[in-house]
Amino acid sequence: MQAFTLPEFYLTYPARMNPHLERARTHSMAWAKAMGMIDSPEPGGGVVWDEAELARHDYGLMCAYTHPDCDGAALELITDWYVWVFFFDDHFLAHFKYTRDIEGGRAYLDRLERFMTREGETPPEPENPAEAGLLDLWARTVPAMSTDWRERFIESTHNLMVESLWELVNIEQGRIANPIEYIQMRRRVGGAPWSANLVEYVAAEVPHRFAHTRPLEVLRDTFSDAIHLRNDIFSYQREVREEGENSNAVLVFEKFFDIPTQEAAEMTNDLLTSRLHQFENTALAHVPMLAGVKGATPDELAAMTAYVKGLQDWQAGGHEWHLRSSRYMNEGAVSGGLGGPTGLGTESLTPGRLGVKRRTEQHTFVPNKPVGHLPLPKLYMPFQFKESSHLDSARDHAVEWAREMGLFEAGSPWDEQRMRGIDLPHCAAMIHADATAEQLDLSSDWLSWGTYGDDYFPLAFGVKRDIAGAQLCAERLSLFMPLDAGETPPSAIPLEKGLADLWRRTAGPMTEPARAVFRKAVEDMLGSWVWEVANQAQNRVPDPVDYVEMRRRTFGSDLTISLAKLAHYELLPPWIHQTRVVRELETAAQDYACFTNDLFSYQKEIQYEGEMHNMVLVVENFLGVDPLKARDVVADLMKARMEQFEKLTGEDLPQLFEDFSLEPDVRDALTRHAELLKDWMSGILEWHRRCVRYRPEELERLYAPSPVEVNASFSFLPSGLGTSAVRVRPANV
Repeated sequence: MQAFTLPEFYLTYPARMNPHLERARTHSMAWAKAMGMIDSPEPGGGVVWDEAELARHDYGLMCAYTHPDCDGAALELITDWYVWVFFFDDHFLAHFKYTRDIEGGRAYLDRLERFMTREGETPPEPENPAEAGLLDLWARTVPAMSTDWRERFIESTHNLMVESLWELVNIEQGRIANPIEYIQMRRRVGGAPWSANLVEYVAAEVPHRFAHTRPLEVLRDTFSDAIHLRNDIFSYQREVREEGENSNAVLVFEKFFDIPTQEAAEMTNDLLTSRLHQFENTALAHVPMLAGVKGATPDELAAMTAYVKGLQDWQAGGHEWHLRSSRYMNEGAVSGGLGGPTGLGTESLTPGRLGVKRRTEQHTFVPNKPVGHLPLPKLYMPFQFKESSHLDSARDHAVEWAREMGLFEAGSPWDEQRMRGIDLPHCAAMIHADATAEQLDLSSDWLSWGTYGDDYFPLAFGVKRDIAGAQLCAERLSLFMPLDAGETPPSAIPLEKGLADLWRRTAGPMTEPARAVFRKAVEDMLGSWVWEVANQAQNRVPDPVDYVEMRRRTFGSDLTISLAKLAHYELLPPWIHQTRVVRELETAAQDYACFTNDLFSYQKEIQYEGEMHNMVLVVENFLGVDPLKARDVVADLMKARMEQFEKLTGEDLPQLFEDFSLEPDVRDALTRHAELLKDWMSGILEWHRRCVRYRPEELERLYAPSPVEVNASFSFLPSGLGTSAVRVRPANV
């Protein structure tokens, strides 16, 4: 029996069939035999695949569906890549997952990576079918693509291979990931970003200057998440019930929310639908805007359009293949059919239980609803906060600095009374408890500038729905962070003046590589403020995955953490920041702190500011629950992320030291970084507990009964095209 009834899927376009299917089927079978994949032995007897098994999987059919327009030669190559990746997955499963051989699995993966050569490198002689297949495919593929594409393909192939160890360790420990960890790790181990790279090979390579922009990254990530979530639904029976795997979204939701399997499958499908909606929104709204802002040439625009179409074809074809492959649970599923109209915006074939409803709900937010005070649950915090002895002097300094930068000018959302009440130096004194007096002043000023900027953007640009103005403002702010620490333009508004001063004081002592890392952290935060304005313009409550990832940026997490982290930046090899352990340490800490703010600020943001960027509201909207239930879900996510953080520091970080034989100074730097994150989380929680900013009586004092006041005299705004604004202001400040 099937574990659950398959849900109705949101399908906005039908699958189409490549006419070269039989050619690809014949070729891929012969190629798999030549590489030694057919009848490759398993450790305990039997074989990974025989000829009949490969024929049943029918990867030729999958590629004919997912790449309907390429020629026969390209379809053969693409099909070979998918034969290889599925063989690798099953080969690794048989040799290392079933046997729980973590050390053997690590050695296997390390050697396999050597077959992805760069210019001038020579691969070793292959010793197994996975190595032979990768050697052959690499030689046939990369000469046709740019160096930039090759590097992106190496990264995505590396991720899907190496992160298999994460799955293996979780199986060994009987551990099921929390939902946030699962989504971001599945994106690496699941291979869909790798598929997106192959879409470029078939359709068109994304121009280098656009490949790393947020809209193109969102296209890739939403494409990837949708593929993985769909696969998890179809493969639950085989992976969870038959093979004992525990990396599956249905299982993750089932255990985290303590709900029946059927309900977990529906929830997985709801998230899949939400990710597809964001893919469409990005393709139709944000990619054209990016092309306009960046001045895309006709060839560049054509390439990005072909890429979007290629991703769209993959989604439709991948779904159709899941309906037909013997690899998956697909009894009773509804086919989207073949032929018919295609393209973004085509009317849904089978909208699914929440397809259209989910899209509508995202855009029906009513601002300034009187939600009242949100009672806070007990929050899990295992670390004790510390406090700097330089706090009093930092408080006086921060107010004087803000006055000097113009943050209290007429029409500003701030004045001295409000700034002293917010008491950001107190937050700085806990998150950087060991800072010197000068360092604490700098940290306090960055917190002041970032909080002021976060208040400024929605008031200056959000109410007028001025996305272009917000984008231009963010781009101009980048001019005040020169990588050579040289001259900056004259500042036009306090936000620019403050950034110019902070950059001079912060970046001056840094090396240029560290300076680049820090500037990216600031630019990511600036971009996230534009993202908030864009959501406000569309009256769009964010998708849950998008919100979590962007909340880290809107909160300035990387910026505030980097102020301490960059002190030992040169000690750490660049690759260490991309390891799962370090990456998850930081994102787990960031999520805990961001959700802390969302719990405390719920009434302030929803009722008084008309905001939609709050995790409690996002959960309310996505799950269709009341604020108290959404609050509890957020608190549970915080606890899960904190428990993951404890596991990472207690078990995974010491293992990382041993796995890579790290030198003592590198170990000490990473240990200090983990301790910093503990201070950062505990300090932020304590600041929220003490700060008056979110208390009901303070909100009543600051805001008039009617919270919206239109005021055209926003005197510190730049003038000119795209810069007009009105503001929402508390009447009694």
